[in-house]
Amino acid sequence: MSTPASNPDSDRNIFQAPTDGAAPASLAGQLPVQDPLGQVTDDDGRQVRRDIAEVSAVELIMTSALHLMSAAAVKCGLAEGNDAEELKDLDEARKIITALAGFVTAAAPEIGGQHAGPLRDGLRSLQLAFREASVIQDAPGKGPGEKFTGAVN
Repeated sequence: MSTPASNPDSDRNIFQAPTDGAAPASLAGQLPVQDPLGQVTDDDGRQVRRDIAEVSAVELIMTSALHLMSAAAVKCGLAEGNDAEELKDLDEARKIITALAGFVTAAAPEIGGQHAGPLRDGLRSLQLAFREASVIQDAPGKGPGEKFTGAVN
């Protein structure tokens, strides 16, 4: 594969938009375009950054936590539908629940009790669902996320 670094005849960085304003066929419809450092380089990218800047920290934290909760629920076998059992992956669920527990524990003082309470309740429900789905039970305090939350019964 030829790269700009390995092809001295190439005068254009493959991560930059063409200077004539036309998008390469391989990038058509893929916006925003990013440079090698991940920086968005076009008008749509500026709009995305502006949109993100308008979202409150609490909303970003809550949304992130809900995504983690949804993923953990699916990995615990709690998905709806006939394929719930085949989507179940307790090793993955353990990792997600532990990350969620650290996230919720760290975020709680920043987002306040009215937001942290429901997140803690959801986390606890996931920890209990994991315990119920596990064939081999963890020792008290050793379940997913329990190093952050304490033992869950």
